[in-house]
Amino acid sequence: MTELEVQNLQQNSPLMGLAALMRMTLSGTDMGSVGMQLIQRAGPYAQDANALMDLSTILQLRGDRELGLNIQRQALAIQQIYTPPRGRGQQDSHVASLRLLALMGEGDLMANSPIEFLLEDQDVALDLLYVTDTLPENIPAHDVLFIAIAESEKNIPLLAKVAEEIANWPCPVLNRPEYIATLSRDSNAERLRSATGIDMPATVKIARAELARIVCGDLLMNQVLDDGDFPVIVRPVDSHAGQGLEKLAGKEALADYLSVMSNSEFYVSRFVDYRNADGLFRKYRIVLIAGRPFVAHMAISQNWMIHYLNAGMADSAEKRAEEAQFMADFDSGFALSHAAAFEEINRRMGLDYLGIDCAESADGRLLIFEVDSCMIVHAVDSAEVYPYKQPQMRKIFSAFRQLLLHASQPV
Repeated sequence: MTELEVQNLQQNSPLMGLAALMRMTLSGTDMGSVGMQLIQRAGPYAQDANALMDLSTILQLRGDRELGLNIQRQALAIQQIYTPPRGRGQQDSHVASLRLLALMGEGDLMANSPIEFLLEDQDVALDLLYVTDTLPENIPAHDVLFIAIAESEKNIPLLAKVAEEIANWPCPVLNRPEYIATLSRDSNAERLRSATGIDMPATVKIARAELARIVCGDLLMNQVLDDGDFPVIVRPVDSHAGQGLEKLAGKEALADYLSVMSNSEFYVSRFVDYRNADGLFRKYRIVLIAGRPFVAHMAISQNWMIHYLNAGMADSAEKRAEEAQFMADFDSGFALSHAAAFEEINRRMGLDYLGIDCAESADGRLLIFEVDSCMIVHAVDSAEVYPYKQPQMRKIFSAFRQLLLHASQPV
């Protein structure tokens, strides 16, 4: 296949993108069939980078992470720049109100801010540039640069490299890489634990050998944690979405945990019982956009480890009614009650856009579980089941658009 034929194939095969593929997955589309079509589209020479990137996304959404990452590497070997679908009525970047370039890093679905979701149906032309060894010579024209690379031990060198590359960037940069690089769980806990109105337990990064010493009795847990003891929560470093996260009551539970986990480093923090008076746990996802808080979702569960998909929200009209009321009252209720805490988080983190997973402690403080730049915020839930979500998501997306427009204005 000639270079011209490859280019024509790529031009005729637009990227479907993460947002569209996740929407199809949640709606019950046969993604196996879609994947087969992508394989056929890639052809015997496997030179259709857009098809390969979409196939990688489908594989990861279906849980086949390693194969998905292998396909992604093949796509990135062909090209580094990808263009998700434009918002309705904005298929031509020339009619968009703003051109946004997002810098990405190779990796799974947690390796970057899923910025596509924030721009669905917005009049913003988005290009995704995956940073590999070097930035390409022909960088898409853009008005604002957004650093979408998430904090992880793997990405720290990449973020440092990007910081050097954009030191004298000719247009505004949002979410500076040097600030993203500081978002590790232990660093966040250290910076926020003394903040007004915040309860964030100390989080300690600890080697497997040190945890083994606790099991043997050579080291006490309260010598590791200066603010608590068992029960604790433990998770592998760089894990997300509850992978490997466990609540451990004592040394015996820790021994059992280590027997099934092969990781070399873990995060440990004291467990906080954040149940409300009715015995249920409530966990909130908040995003700060230019410092202003917006609620993305509220999950209610009998279990302390809550994820929206396992909280049974779709099965409970009562839970959904409470979430709808929480969203309706957010600005005059939760956001106002914790205004000082949100202001401190914004000031200490220094990011233009970030996400917070949180709850309320028994004494009324904002209980922080995680602060990150790559939390998923989307509008792909069923409008029939969650009719109140679409207006709330539009508020978030509109605020993000305003952030971009404001950044693009000359000072």
